[in-house]
Amino acid sequence: MGSHYHWNFGPVLENLDVLWVGAIGTLRLFVICVALGFGFGLVVGLGRHARSRWIYLPATAFVEFFRNTPVLVQILWFYYALPILLPFEISPLAAAALGISLNSAAFSAEIYRGGIESIDRGQAEAARALGMTAAQAMRRVVLPQALRRMLPALTNRGIEIFKMTTLASAVAYVELLQQGKLLASLNFNPIETYTVIAVVFFLCLFPLVQATYALERRLGRSDA
Repeated sequence: MGSHYHWNFGPVLENLDVLWVGAIGTLRLFVICVALGFGFGLVVGLGRHARSRWIYLPATAFVEFFRNTPVLVQILWFYYALPILLPFEISPLAAAALGISLNSAAFSAEIYRGGIESIDRGQAEAARALGMTAAQAMRRVVLPQALRRMLPALTNRGIEIFKMTTLASAVAYVELLQQGKLLASLNFNPIETYTVIAVVFFLCLFPLVQATYALERRLGRSDA
């Protein structure tokens, strides 16, 4: 089939509106997961840095559980199992957002923790000596410096979140891959359809990847 296959992108190009709907769904899910994953990840990362065992242990348990179970399994569990345990329905968007966000929170929590612990403790102690509380020292002195070091890693995590949105197709959430499956089944042209989807993802992510490299180089020069 390989050398004799006749490529025909016509049916795909005629249905770009279908892919556009999927692209909007992908972007919606991406924004939700970045906001929840990075926001809750900061809370968990601070918990991993805490001295109190009552805070540190639950934060550590959360990180270990969600880092060591597949995202797809988490999405499917939220979609199929959670409604059995709790008396409410859950939409495909909510299930996908929960699975991807909590998984991303676990990974970003470790990025936050590593960034915080990379800052010399003497700076926090100096801030405390100036009359700041521990929370104020963290917010005003430690976090601003740590975030600067964490930006490349957080940007890479954001790229991974964007790619993980395709897993939402497992619960029939309307995103780019799900719409591609629909087109491929209707037109019997999976090669062309998935090629277009791959190109769309590449065009979205390549500039972000290049921006990450540029950011890493810039931060590397400023740290020198």
